[in-house]
Amino acid sequence: MEKIQMKTPLVEMDGDEMTRILWQMIKDELLLPFIDLKTEYYDLGLEHRNETDDQVTIDAANATKKYGVAVKCATITPNAARMTEYNLKEMWKSPNGTIRAMLDGTVFRAPIIVKGIEPCVKNWKKPITLARHAYGDVYKNTEMIIPGPGKVELVYTAEDGTETRALVHEYKGAGIAQGMHNLNDSIESFARSCFEYALDTHQDLWFATKDTISKKYDHTFKDIFAEIFEKEYKAKFAEAGITYFYTLIDDAVARVMKAEGGFIWACKNYDGDVMSDMVSSAFGSLAMMTSVLVSPHGYYEYEAAHGTVQRHYYKHLKGEETSTNSVATIFAWTGALRKRGELDQIPELSAFADKLEKATLDTIADGKMTKDLALITALENVQVLNSKDFIQAIRSTMENM
Repeated sequence: MEKIQMKTPLVEMDGDEMTRILWQMIKDELLLPFIDLKTEYYDLGLEHRNETDDQVTIDAANATKKYGVAVKCATITPNAARMTEYNLKEMWKSPNGTIRAMLDGTVFRAPIIVKGIEPCVKNWKKPITLARHAYGDVYKNTEMIIPGPGKVELVYTAEDGTETRALVHEYKGAGIAQGMHNLNDSIESFARSCFEYALDTHQDLWFATKDTISKKYDHTFKDIFAEIFEKEYKAKFAEAGITYFYTLIDDAVARVMKAEGGFIWACKNYDGDVMSDMVSSAFGSLAMMTSVLVSPHGYYEYEAAHGTVQRHYYKHLKGEETSTNSVATIFAWTGALRKRGELDQIPELSAFADKLEKATLDTIADGKMTKDLALITALENVQVLNSKDFIQAIRSTMENM
């Protein structure tokens, strides 16, 4: 069979631990035999980020601006334990946070629905898409250890030198402090991305923050969404027969648990991070969720919505068998390939992405799956496959389609 030819490379961002192992398996078994795969490769493994003082992450983001489409493996965001484990020069920031800050836009995450895997929330009948703001908040924070009594202030110095101060806290003893920021331009991009995605997918849009407590920070999000909706999207939503509404994040959580799904839930950066994990887990597995960063500048970055599967990696290093779910990582590749095919007008590439996704879901529906899915499936007499055998079973399904 002649391989599908590509015109423009994908930006390929390799990652860490077990997902790095799966990454190579997916390429070897599911991509390279069928596609003349063109990528510009960046190693975002923690060791290489440390060697380059994290410059490789910045280079990868700039390459995404150049080529327009990227696919990213899960990466480690180091904590104190990782500092020691990897002998790091410093506790490098989240590579996802760095990339999202440079590209701007919104992360859309949706569960991958497959026959035999029923949501924990019985009334969820349709996917719930999480729209996560991809800039600022805790992911671009500045933190400080407060050693003892004193005060912490926020200080804004205008271009003319005038200062505005706000007391954060008067400390009587040791503590901690954190500063966060956001940008009106980025919030406006977030809002428009959500409204456009709702129109494109014909789904209602919910937006939730905690503006009753955060009367300036969160309230600004609420106000910007409301202003853009009234001026630019109210009539379009009415014509499309879909709705937009704002509510408090705690009210949204209660509503989501009673809803049937089929809507977009827009959240600030951290809220979207946490809630997308909740939704994906309740739909079946953290490894069964797509994630794409859509930038208003025309950049797309596809990734799995889960971490590096550290526990399985340590088993792998000991030579023990693992049964790690690779579905979300496969769908990161298919999403990027489909978008590359659309942009470069290569219908064969987009069709291949569709075929690989169908083969993946058909394999699971046929009762061949990894252990995490076998534990929750409604199917009977399923075959639990190890990490490599599952990927090879998908290849077999695809070749027989």
